[in-house]
Amino acid sequence: MSNKTQLSIIIPVHNEEENILELYKSLYNILSLVGKTYEIIYVDDGSTDDSFEKIKSIEDTRVKVVRFQRNYGKAAALSCGFKKSKGDIVITMDGDLQDDPKEIPRFIEELDKYDMVSGWKSKRYDPISKTLPSRFFNWLTRFITGVKINDFNCGYKAYHNYVVKNINLYGEFHRYIPALAYWRGYSVGEIEVEHHPRIHGESKYGVERLLKGFLDLITVTFLMMYKKRPLHMFGGIGFLLSFSGVFISVYLMFLWIIGERIGDRPLLMLGILLTVIGAQFVSLGLIGELITNSRNNDDYIIKYDSYEMENGN
Repeated sequence: MSNKTQLSIIIPVHNEEENILELYKSLYNILSLVGKTYEIIYVDDGSTDDSFEKIKSIEDTRVKVVRFQRNYGKAAALSCGFKKSKGDIVITMDGDLQDDPKEIPRFIEELDKYDMVSGWKSKRYDPISKTLPSRFFNWLTRFITGVKINDFNCGYKAYHNYVVKNINLYGEFHRYIPALAYWRGYSVGEIEVEHHPRIHGESKYGVERLLKGFLDLITVTFLMMYKKRPLHMFGGIGFLLSFSGVFISVYLMFLWIIGERIGDRPLLMLGILLTVIGAQFVSLGLIGELITNSRNNDDYIIKYDSYEMENGN
């Protein structure tokens, strides 16, 4: 068996102390049969319980743990895990025991056909306060992004390593990873996965994610269309406004030349206003171009990193 890491399992956790050891045991039993060298990366997203201590107590050199200074959110945890992962195949799953490790071989098999594979919890054991908004967002995201999968919110996913290394996550973007991958030219597949009811702990998702998810969908759509060319959007709007303003101004100038009064016409103010606002939109697009080509910062602080500890740092 090769010494190279072939499989990385990334598990973001936040206050899941009762689930840590049970999930590890289930993963160990399944991964022992897969026949691939692996690592399990826990990303402790600012837990305030004993989750970090539970992870640290696992006596397995293949278990890695990164601890955040505070709670930054699932997208930041996944982004950190993606950067740390060494496996040719990367699998993400939740740490609440609702994702079943027995699905891992199926994910790996399906990756022979696709660049990434998303799980579909066709039968969910969640309250209607979670399932109803989820169905609406899945439909809306399919409609807007053109990615024909049923469950964008499912955290159980598998990727080839080159996919995760080319995806930038922040905010609530984790639920739109299939769209981000698709827009980068990667193929996206889907398999049905078994979903278990939560036994220990409490759900970390509330009603407030409804608005956040919708706003992030708008952001994702905008970024995928104009991230590398913000001037194309703002400049286009600015050009139309400026052209309208100049057209009105030229028309009024013609009236002034033939002797008509234009100083008290509302149309004069409109022409000037459109020209100025158009110029501002073009300037906004240019500023966006500058930001796009200069910003590349991580939005989280790491408090503990077992990778660095292994390297003696």
